Amino acid sequence: MTLPGPDKAQQAASAGFGDSLDYVTIRIGEQLLGLPIGRVQDVFITDRITLVPRAPSEIVGLLNLRGRIVTAICLRKRLGRTVPDAQRQGELTAIGIDHRGEAYALIVDAVGEVIRLDRSTFEPLPVHLDRVWTALATGVHRLADELLVILDLDAVLDLDLPAAA
Repeated sequence: MTLPGPDKAQQAASAGFGDSLDYVTIRIGEQLLGLPIGRVQDVFITDRITLVPRAPSEIVGLLNLRGRIVTAICLRKRLGRTVPDAQRQGELTAIGIDHRGEAYALIVDAVGEVIRLDRSTFEPLPVHLDRVWTALATGVHRLADELLVILDLDAVLDLDLPAAA
């Protein structure tokens, strides 16, 4: 007895899936950024952060997420942007990431949607991109009306890698 194999529609769907890349989109200022969806654990709002004395400036502090201590990193600062006074207080939007067994929260300006893009549209970083961004990104996708910069989460979370002064 032979078992029926996947039908043509299923084969086409799986082939197409292999040629796509999925991202959670976020914004820092007006810039659209993409995080590989496989690395994103949570999206949440927080307002209770404990400051850490003498921590690098990118580290906002520590927070408790369902009983787990999480290091909160300001992605805006990590990318060399100034932090508006309004963002220094109140609720913060965060993306939960696990990195080498540790939990991190990337504080972002806004979370967008999950998008799937064809692998063939991924391009290397433009030569004129800011050097800090070049160190923290892997490439770009040109969308209809803007550029989606794909972040390298390993580099973003490697706090020994210099960011903007």
